[in-house]
Amino acid sequence: MPPYSQSDRSPLVPATRPVQAVIVGAGNRSMLYASYALTHPDELQITAVVDPDPVHRRRAADRFGLQDDRLYASVEELVAGPKLADAAINGTMDSFHVATTIPLLHAGYDVLLEKPIGVSEAEVLELYEASRATGRTVFICHVLRYAPFYAEIRRRIENGDIGEVVAIQTEENVSYHHMATAFVRGKWSNLKAGGSSMLMQKCCHDLDIVSWMKGSVRPVRVSSFGSLYQFRSDKAPEGAGTRCLADCPIESKCAYSAGSMYIEKKLWSPYVWAGLPHGNSAADEQKIESLRTDNPYGRCVWRSDNDVVDHQSVIIEFEDGSTASHSLTGGTSKPCRTIHITGTKGEIVGTMEEGSFKIRHPDRDGASTYQEELVELKVSADMHGGGDMRLVTDFIRTLRGEEPSISSTSLDRSIYGHQIGFSADRARLENRVVEIRELSRELTAGRLEASGL
Repeated sequence: MPPYSQSDRSPLVPATRPVQAVIVGAGNRSMLYASYALTHPDELQITAVVDPDPVHRRRAADRFGLQDDRLYASVEELVAGPKLADAAINGTMDSFHVATTIPLLHAGYDVLLEKPIGVSEAEVLELYEASRATGRTVFICHVLRYAPFYAEIRRRIENGDIGEVVAIQTEENVSYHHMATAFVRGKWSNLKAGGSSMLMQKCCHDLDIVSWMKGSVRPVRVSSFGSLYQFRSDKAPEGAGTRCLADCPIESKCAYSAGSMYIEKKLWSPYVWAGLPHGNSAADEQKIESLRTDNPYGRCVWRSDNDVVDHQSVIIEFEDGSTASHSLTGGTSKPCRTIHITGTKGEIVGTMEEGSFKIRHPDRDGASTYQEELVELKVSADMHGGGDMRLVTDFIRTLRGEEPSISSTSLDRSIYGHQIGFSADRARLENRVVEIRELSRELTAGRLEASGL
């Protein structure tokens, strides 16, 4: 395939060849999206990889059959040469999302960008303006919109099944092992290292769902409460050490034991063993030694450097007077996402992991006070309810000029949820209700005012 022109807006990708993409940040999420190329080579082809870690570059090269001249250490190195693809799959860490995406847009790449969009509202709007200026497509990886559970709920609301939406309640319950791995020991354990608050890293999915269920109705006010309650040193059980497999006499009884989670149950392997030369293929002896010594995932959950919340509640008011609330709780026994939407004519209630939801309507004449319809859906076992690959499919179809689905996560349709999240974090820290300013005013201004809103 000949090199692309960097100066011209490329035409829509024809259906006669696969969409070509480069991986930017060869971590777990971007590699998952890129794996679509292995099962649908007629639709997606990986042509290059960008990652500062040579181990990650080599793994991606081996998986997708890339030559050494298609391996790059930085986005700057990539865009300095000829355009190698139609699009980029950007799975860098949160604080690098905008800084790496803008050069890609100017170099002519459309982008599938891992959430959150950026680490501040100012960054999000900067990216939006760059997308408009370059005419490039940016899709945000809000994969829950593509989960059959949420997509069908959105269709029922669109069809008027429950009338106008009056109130929405959602919950995300983060399991104890996920909480310990990602938000206590791992990449997003503290704001400086991870770049995003726990609410934005974990729940921008859920806040996006809330705003998406309201369609084009704008959120206007937000309040929020929460704290780091459990995973701190003063809450450590008596006798707890500093590393599970090195100096902890209560490790064998602890639910948060690194040995139990990562060696016996083999949970979260792509994250925990990423620093080992052979990754998950390393011998158990090597893994145990790493947990005993320098692997951050071997630390006691009560004696780590985490500073993000482990629980937070958000309350939202929309411009039409309707309301919503979202509750984030980390450390639950069972992970799940729940939703309850009340409309003027009925209600919808369900749990994503159960693969079904119920629609209820008042029953004036029947023996019961309400009628109930059970809507059962085929749901994948993955944590995003089967949405990951559907997102990639929609991105490819959009680049080919086809009509995007109702779930479309284009940048302009994905900003309200981020505004809610950023405002909620400010409301929590400043102990006040935060007004969400109208998006059109912000974009017209070209930047946020010096107040930092």
